[in-house]
Amino acid sequence: MKKILAIDDDQAVLNYLNIMLLQTGTYEIATLVNSSKSFHELRTHNYDLLLLDMDMPDVSGLDILKFIKEKSIDIETIVLTGVEDVELAVSAMKLGAFDYLTKPVDNDQLLKVITTVLENRKARGATAAEAISSREQLQFKEAFQDIITQNADMIAMFQMVEKMAPPDNSILIWGESGTGKELIAKAIHRISRRRDENFVAVNAGTFANELFSSEFFGHDKGAFTGASTEKKGFLEAADKGTLFLDEIGELALPIQVKLLRVLQEGEFFRLGSTKNQKVDVRIIAATNKDLLSEMKKGNFRKDLFYRLNMSSVYLPPLRERRGDIPLLCQHFLARYNEQNQKNIQKISDAAMRLLNRYEYPGNIRELMNIINSAVIIESGTELHKKSLPHYFLENSSVQETTPSGQPLLSLSEMEKEQIARVLASTGGNKSQAAKILGISRVNLLAKIKKYQIPT
Repeated sequence: MKKILAIDDDQAVLNYLNIMLLQTGTYEIATLVNSSKSFHELRTHNYDLLLLDMDMPDVSGLDILKFIKEKSIDIETIVLTGVEDVELAVSAMKLGAFDYLTKPVDNDQLLKVITTVLENRKARGATAAEAISSREQLQFKEAFQDIITQNADMIAMFQMVEKMAPPDNSILIWGESGTGKELIAKAIHRISRRRDENFVAVNAGTFANELFSSEFFGHDKGAFTGASTEKKGFLEAADKGTLFLDEIGELALPIQVKLLRVLQEGEFFRLGSTKNQKVDVRIIAATNKDLLSEMKKGNFRKDLFYRLNMSSVYLPPLRERRGDIPLLCQHFLARYNEQNQKNIQKISDAAMRLLNRYEYPGNIRELMNIINSAVIIESGTELHKKSLPHYFLENSSVQETTPSGQPLLSLSEMEKEQIARVLASTGGNKSQAAKILGISRVNLLAKIKKYQIPT
């Protein structure tokens, strides 16, 4: 049963709410007439919904809403008040109240609002629970422990990776820079039969072609000026294990030919040697390039592509999994708090709004760097907007446009337009407009004042 707490300084109102809600047989009810005890009650007990009076001695309804927000208490709130005060309604909504109803409250209306708010709460919880449940079904979930997500598509991808990891087939991981391709490669290695051998990660884009050949295949003594000793390359270091080649699309064609021989024959030549070396290595490659397009341009060999792409994994950009942004922010906040010996307990609402709507061309790596930079700058216990990097704040404030050139509207702007449109269609009848919009009349009045909509 859902648990509801009602706080009101009028015992008669509490008795009425208690009887009315108990008669539904759906809810477990607790009441509190002394608002000064509300902080302790909310801290020590878990409730799904709060029915809250505004005008109370000692501790007001607004004080309680502020406390809930500051302490991040997981509870929904419906305000019940004897005064139709639009200013108060706006303040309550800003502090997270779901709706604002005036007394005497209509039973049917109150029950309808309670049902709506609890269904919304259940739906939000179910989405996260489904993802967590799917994750729990993973046999090798510890292999993915470094990847922070509750995204259903990501978890479905984990399940696919579990199946493709045990065979020794080469795997190609597609995705933009910063999406976590190396983390997936490590997870594949942990699940594979090679888990107890070396995992060697190499970014092909960081080496000049001549240097890469030497580093990748190794060299004999005297192979070139300065080669005073023989050196094992990445391939030999990964023997019996896994070699992860990031940015495979950056490899020059001559090196692609040599890599193909490794995949086909399991052999290679050190630089400066005529003796072929045998190697048993699984290769996982990754790219942020469109290799199909690169093949058409003649920049990437088709035979190498088909050898690498025996199995394929796609990692979505962060902008396509926005539900993970708050999780990642908290993860990086904890990490950089520890590294920098800070005690930043939360991210402000204003900063979180910017973080949630940014496009992240650098994906998770960029978000990580943004939080790291902000933690270093922030001197308080809450990470504020002003501590975020300057370039991020500038880019966040640039108004985006649609392909047609029309500006994209924020949720607030869209809501304002919709309310104005409905009011116009009802000839300014607020009760009828509120019914069409699915909100209370008081809620509508608050939004009209908030958005300064002419009536």
